[in-house]
Amino acid sequence: MKDKFTKKALSEGYKARSVFKLRDMDRKFNLIKKGNRVLDIGAAPGSWSQYAVEKGAIAIAVDIESVNAHKVKYIKADIFDDVLFEKVGTGYDLVMSDAAPKTTGILDSDNYNSFKLSSRSLDIAKKVLKRKGNYICKIFQGEYFDEFHKEVKKNFRKLKTIKPEASRKKSKEIYLIGIDKL
Repeated sequence: MKDKFTKKALSEGYKARSVFKLRDMDRKFNLIKKGNRVLDIGAAPGSWSQYAVEKGAIAIAVDIESVNAHKVKYIKADIFDDVLFEKVGTGYDLVMSDAAPKTTGILDSDNYNSFKLSSRSLDIAKKVLKRKGNYICKIFQGEYFDEFHKEVKKNFRKLKTIKPEASRKKSKEIYLIGIDKL
């Protein structure tokens, strides 16, 4: 059964309901501007990149799964492989990650795997973002959340935490937004 955000996404031509999470965060914090270079980590199926392009940004989507979104450059890569840096380059205005692990239902394992993905996206952001660039990342709330929160806070002038309206109520996901990379 499709919820209202899934139905709305499909009717508006988006690949996934997650676009409304990004739209909500962008409207609150003005994260994507015309001409920005945006790196979308864990991008499949591509709705975040799709939205960034609609806003006038240049989007590079990275995932091990296929991304086929109009005007989006797709790079098939494992984010844990350092060859990624050669493929994506530097000078980004925004790094965003809606990556999630394949969940097992084992809470400790799922939280740890979410933390690993989030930590890697932060490592990438630290290397490829311009000074004063911004960062968006999903992480599951759990025992690793505070550690990750502190690490993001060390690297950005401001840090915001948000659970967008389009997030499912029972979901443990939460988004951290790092504003103005130091």
